[in-house]
Amino acid sequence: MALSDSAVTVMLPTADASRAQEFYEGRLGLPHTGTNDATGETTFRLASGHRLVLRLLPDATPSPNTAMSFEVGDIAAEIAALKGRGVTFEDYDLPGFTTVDHVFDDGAVKAAWFLDPDGNILCLHQPG
Repeated sequence: MALSDSAVTVMLPTADASRAQEFYEGRLGLPHTGTNDATGETTFRLASGHRLVLRLLPDATPSPNTAMSFEVGDIAAEIAALKGRGVTFEDYDLPGFTTVDHVFDDGAVKAAWFLDPDGNILCLHQPG
């Protein structure tokens, strides 16, 4: 099997597994598929056989870049739904990179960013 045919598992650090589970399951709506107390991993199902694994690493620091992005069909509707569940979106006003109503739009893609409880940067993106 080629890597291009493989399901992907995204692995992110968390300092507090129960807080992270509440966020990913309760606010983002990802189905929780299990917890491995021996390894400190909490797993969630993503589309097409992909998974998200949160690793309990109390001293880990999040990447300063986007760690995971969800492709959506209607970014404005997804933002509204997530805000309704308590997710806070980031806004940017930089040269050549400005968000309007939380959305950056360069014509090819629309994107909006938010942080998980550990500061991991997550994104919604909608192809143009």
